[in-house]
Amino acid sequence: MAKPTIPPPPLMSNQVADARRFYLDQRPKRNTGFAVVCGGWERCAADYEIRRQRYPYLTLEFVVGGKGTVALGGRTYALSRGAVFAYGPRMPHVIRTHPEDRLSKYFVNFCGTEVQGLMRTAGVAAGGCYAVESVDEVQAAFEHLLSAGRRGTGAAARIAALEGQILLLMLSEARLPEAARTQQAYQTFSRCRAYLENNYLSLRTAAEAAAACHVAPAYFSRLFARFSGQAPYQLLMRLKMNHAATLLQEGRWMVREIADGFGMDPFHFSRTFKRVHGLSPAGFLRAHSMES
Repeated sequence: MAKPTIPPPPLMSNQVADARRFYLDQRPKRNTGFAVVCGGWERCAADYEIRRQRYPYLTLEFVVGGKGTVALGGRTYALSRGAVFAYGPRMPHVIRTHPEDRLSKYFVNFCGTEVQGLMRTAGVAAGGCYAVESVDEVQAAFEHLLSAGRRGTGAAARIAALEGQILLLMLSEARLPEAARTQQAYQTFSRCRAYLENNYLSLRTAAEAAAACHVAPAYFSRLFARFSGQAPYQLLMRLKMNHAATLLQEGRWMVREIADGFGMDPFHFSRTFKRVHGLSPAGFLRAHSMES
């Protein structure tokens, strides 16, 4: 006699070729602020098509491969690697895969009094489709969440909730402005930021970076304010001070030597280091000497 096939839970699609999922408390307490109900990863079957008039949870889905479409609120969006879309209760939606380039995607279902506000703050409010730049980093965050949800321990739900909030924070930084991928301004910003990240040790000012990138200093500053929310000089100093902290912790460099290497006087270096890390170089050394 053939062994019966156990069907998937009713909220999940059975139109998938492969999947990894987890399930936590499906009915958290009413006063819960933030909870992860379930989540996972799935590779869609060629006939994958989901039509729902409503869904009980606020949901994020993140595409890591393949192509498809999602219809939300009467608008249809194309899906490809790096797309994030969100929907919630009483929000009709239709999700389809391309049959010859099937979607591979993560999903997570949230509930709680704080979820909607946190999603909105992260820039991924229900009813929209967005794009992220750092696809690998966001995928890693989803994998951490998936691992937490599948722990099977008494702390799994709390760990998953924390990982879910980390995921939203990650999305708030990784999400691209609308249509940014096709904007010349964003492409210029990406090139300038990459130059800073690759050459920060030899750069003394943001103006030097602007000149090397053939961008006017004022426009250079506006690009960083628009797309990263910080001045280019702030990023340059943070990169330098992160490297300085590594050198200090290795114990082979004196503060004065590092400052000289950065072309900074020791007083300016120490003040900048404290502004970035919250401790002076001496305080940083004392704190980390206690660890060893």
